[in-house]
Amino acid sequence: MFSLHSPKQNRILAALPPEDYARLLPYMEFTPMPLGQTIYEPGSPITHLYFPTNSIVAPLYGMQNGASVRLAIIGNEGLTGISALLGGGGTPAGVVVQTSGNGYRVKTNVIKKEFDFKGKLQYLVLSFIQALMTQTAQNAVCNRHHNIEQQLCRFLLMSLDRLPGHELQMTHEQIAVMLGVRRESVTQAALKLQMIGAIQYSRGHIAVLDREELENTVCECYSVVNDEYERLLCSNTCATAGAAILPVTQKTQKTTEELWSLS
Repeated sequence: MFSLHSPKQNRILAALPPEDYARLLPYMEFTPMPLGQTIYEPGSPITHLYFPTNSIVAPLYGMQNGASVRLAIIGNEGLTGISALLGGGGTPAGVVVQTSGNGYRVKTNVIKKEFDFKGKLQYLVLSFIQALMTQTAQNAVCNRHHNIEQQLCRFLLMSLDRLPGHELQMTHEQIAVMLGVRRESVTQAALKLQMIGAIQYSRGHIAVLDREELENTVCECYSVVNDEYERLLCSNTCATAGAAILPVTQKTQKTTEELWSLS
């Protein structure tokens, strides 16, 4: 069993072989990740890589006119700062905390050295990168072709898959930035979902009351992304790890906690 805070609450760290995990453990620094915290500024050097445990972060792409959009989210299935492992050094996008919680950070040079061993960490990280690319591309397609209610359902389900409970601390303004739409559009979509009993919301707080209703409303983008995470991530970890600990949704869509089985 885990203690209250454990690096193994992050799926990548949990899937490492014992000897690899032990080698990195002395360098893992527990860090609170409050809502809105900037993890990286655009173009700034990446000094640490962050492994969220019960928080969610998002790359933030800004425009010259002040507008911004977040095209993906990263929770306990992944890590931040991957460009530093691929030779890029910095990142053109900032990274901010989307949902408050905690995580662990490790200095970039430590992770880079372990990554360059070409062992299990590299294998896991490269699989995560490919899955993240799929999420980013599919989210862009979804934001272009599906209605706000479907996009909001996708966002809520993907967030819940990365969190331990059924509640989100997030304003409509923050969701609007994630989806690239007006705040008023998010408010109208949330009202519709509340009217059918799927969620209950107040300022800065959303509670999911009926996940099945969200799954009935969401577009196919949610399952497309989850299927890719399952194909890439579960195949890399399930053979050497224990059984999944979160249930599959009624549409056979698997959460990220299932995809990164615990060692």
